[in-house]
Amino acid sequence: MLDWTDRHCRYFHRLLTRHAMLYTEMVTTGALLHGDVARHLDFNVAEHPVALQLGGSEPADLAHCARLAQQWGYDEVNLNCGCPSERVQRGAFGACLMREPALVADGIKAMLDAVSMEVTVKHRIGIDKLESYDFVRDFVGTLSLSGCRTFIVHARNAWLQGLSPKDNREVPPLRYEQVYRLKKDFPALTIVINGGITQTAQIEQHLQHVDGVMLGREAYHNPWSLSQWDALFFEATDAYSASVTRELVEQKMVAYMQTQALHYGTAWPTIARHMLGLRHGQPGSRHWRQVWSDHKLKALPAVAVMALARGA
Repeated sequence: MLDWTDRHCRYFHRLLTRHAMLYTEMVTTGALLHGDVARHLDFNVAEHPVALQLGGSEPADLAHCARLAQQWGYDEVNLNCGCPSERVQRGAFGACLMREPALVADGIKAMLDAVSMEVTVKHRIGIDKLESYDFVRDFVGTLSLSGCRTFIVHARNAWLQGLSPKDNREVPPLRYEQVYRLKKDFPALTIVINGGITQTAQIEQHLQHVDGVMLGREAYHNPWSLSQWDALFFEATDAYSASVTRELVEQKMVAYMQTQALHYGTAWPTIARHMLGLRHGQPGSRHWRQVWSDHKLKALPAVAVMALARGA
């Protein structure tokens, strides 16, 4: 979700669900060691619970970045062992790390020794065209011995050669049964399933077999589905969860845009791009989306753009 789930996106999603865990886009250890730490780690307190997803492989660097995450107030650190892009492979992290479980285990242990927060791993069920359950079972088993208790499993292999990152989300076949089997073999671990999940009914079905479900692009493109989650999956009965509407979310986002413009000089299109799916499938959604994505209106205040989008 690089360049997608930035802090503005996460603030928007938090208006839809108060309880689901939110994850940052992947931040490399190099970016935190040598770049602008505040730019990468700053977030709004309203985003809690929120996890920092790290990309890296050197245990000492991972430990340093985990300490930064704890200092910044994140609730979890997640190590990405699932991204298949060539750029990530050149940095020797992402899905290619599944070939080196001992190195990943050392990184997990180093992070756990450095912080008191939870350290989790996101990974695939395999790499390239090796469709062996033993491979992912041994990977999870090795990391669990280092202290990792939560595994977020994309139920596809990562093909490291010949496929783009987009194709890697679509071409390798989904094998949910492999993730279910992990839960059976490691009942004490928390197993979260990911990959190709688009419907609430699918979430409910997966929760019969595993402990959690992660959504990525579907949550981005059809965000209103998140508004059902607190009541369905977290038994939330608070007044906000019961009364949230698309109009209310839009109004709160406009107020957020105004604050960001005032304090940081952030132009509203930088934020509005994340909420373009809010009225997906609703009457008038095309006009609403076109107005909010029209950069010719950039000079207008966000509240005026909202009036135009609503046809006022």
